[in-house]
Amino acid sequence: MYVIPEVVPAGSMRDRPQPSLTTGDLLLRPFRESGDEPIVMAAFADPDIRLWNLEHEADAARAATVIARWRARWTLEIGASWAVERDGLVVGRVALRTVDLELGLGEIAYWTLPEGRGRGGTTAAVAEVTRWAFDDLGLHRLELRHAIANPASCRVAERAGFALEGVLRSSLLHADGWHDMHLHARITTRPA
Repeated sequence: MYVIPEVVPAGSMRDRPQPSLTTGDLLLRPFRESGDEPIVMAAFADPDIRLWNLEHEADAARAATVIARWRARWTLEIGASWAVERDGLVVGRVALRTVDLELGLGEIAYWTLPEGRGRGGTTAAVAEVTRWAFDDLGLHRLELRHAIANPASCRVAERAGFALEGVLRSSLLHADGWHDMHLHARITTRPA
C-alpha cells in the first residue's frame, strides 16, 4: 500500500468482462478458451514472432495453456490480450503485457502474423488499446519496449504516438544474445 491513492481502483478489470474493441476494419476481441489454438500455433511457428517475442513452437495443448494464461491475466488485473481480426481472419495480437492499476501503469506488446503485416493494422490496434487503457480503464502511463534490431516494431511505436524515451542497454536476452531495447511511452492527456 502506497501513501498515494490508487490511480485505478482494484476491480476495474476483474469486475467486468474484457471488452471487444473496434477501430476501422479491425475487431479486437479476447482470445477464446477454445478454437484460437491454431492462431497461437501459427504465430509461434513464425520465425520473426519467435525471435522478437521469445516464444517457441507450440502444439495445441501448449497453445491452449498460453491462451488460458492470457485470459487469467484479466481476472488477476495484471494484463489483457486481444486477438486482432480483419475480415474475420485473425492477423495478430495486441496486449497490455503488464498492468499495475495501483500505479496507473501498463506495457503494450504485440505481434503480427505474416498475412497481417504491412497494412497498418498493428498500429491501429495498438492505438485503440492505448485509447481504451487511458479513456476507459484510466491508466496514466503506457510503455512499449522493443529490440533496437527490430525496426518494424519501432515504426509501430512511433506511428501509434509512443515517444522514444531512451535505450535500455543489454536488457533482454533473445535466442541470438542480449539486445538493447528502445523504451517508448505515452501518458494520458486527460486531467488527473
